[in-house]
Amino acid sequence: MTKSVLPLDLSQLNVLPLEQRESLTTVDQIIKSPDAPPPEISVELLTQIQGCANAILEARKRDAGVMLIYGAHLLRNGAVRLLERMMAKDWLTHLATNGAGSIHDWEYAWFGASTESVRMNVAKGQFGTWDETAKNIHLAIMAGALDGLGYGQSMGRFIMEDGVTLPTPDSLLELIRSEPEHPLTAARADLYHAMKKQNWIGGAMPIEHRWKQASILAQAWRHRIPMTVHPGIGYDIISNHPIFSGSAIGRAGELDFKLFGGSVERLDGGVVLSIGSAIMGPQVFEKTLSCVNNIRLNDGREVVKDLNLYVVDLADGGGWDWSQGEPTKDNAAYYLRFCKSYARMGGTMHYLQCDNIAFVHNLLHQLESS
Repeated sequence: MTKSVLPLDLSQLNVLPLEQRESLTTVDQIIKSPDAPPPEISVELLTQIQGCANAILEARKRDAGVMLIYGAHLLRNGAVRLLERMMAKDWLTHLATNGAGSIHDWEYAWFGASTESVRMNVAKGQFGTWDETAKNIHLAIMAGALDGLGYGQSMGRFIMEDGVTLPTPDSLLELIRSEPEHPLTAARADLYHAMKKQNWIGGAMPIEHRWKQASILAQAWRHRIPMTVHPGIGYDIISNHPIFSGSAIGRAGELDFKLFGGSVERLDGGVVLSIGSAIMGPQVFEKTLSCVNNIRLNDGREVVKDLNLYVVDLADGGGWDWSQGEPTKDNAAYYLRFCKSYARMGGTMHYLQCDNIAFVHNLLHQLESS
């Protein structure tokens, strides 16, 4: 028999106001102008990006989807205005990021700064223990759940509308008692318990976001483009707070997984851009594509076909030419998930070793000059 281990009591955490954190980046430092010349890149990369731009334009002519899946560094490197221009021109039909992408996004929008020293703050027991970040993201997704919104759209609305309006705890309790089998009962219960613990009384809860222009989530909500967030339970700093609710985060992620799948359904002849997402992007994409193909085959339809997938990362792709197919298991490149998964999706996978902001800026330039 193993010795008993007691779980952490997160109510004992000493959380701190965000203003006490030494933030490493600010909005003014990072945001790139879409009207500035894009960074210079090699002729070979530029040719690949021109091909990507052409694929996007052809896809949109056919009303096929163009999905952008990105890691947090794309936001932190200042791509928001470049992506907003692409949204406004209808060149993107879906955006998706991980939990970290949503956290930095909210901090830039509300605080004007983000990122911290992991090494220094873990040693001090302060990494991620920032009161406003966890509290407001939970507030946004719990309120959004009552309206059937997932993580991404809840956050986008929260930022654009500067807060939420909550029901009172008593009204929630009455709904839980009177409608125990209602689909929203669990979401109502999560919000009720959070409101009691946080002393939220209900009604309007204004939270001003002075840097909305720095938020990809907000711009997607403004342009009414599906935006999904795919979190991990315990992956993100919003776990480091007494308000942490795996059920609320999981519910929001479930809704976004399904919404992501709805966009995958529109990908025949479409384009997938995976930029700096080594784990979340390929893992979520392969599962949703399998679900879509399953439903299609059950309906007597063909699987998703004619996909163009552009995978962008700083790594060298394992030194493998992915246009030649998948390497064997004795090759280290075989274990690069962000290449291997997309190479197996039945479309044409293009791997570009490129800085993410250089790729997006040059892609926008090519789209606008075509």
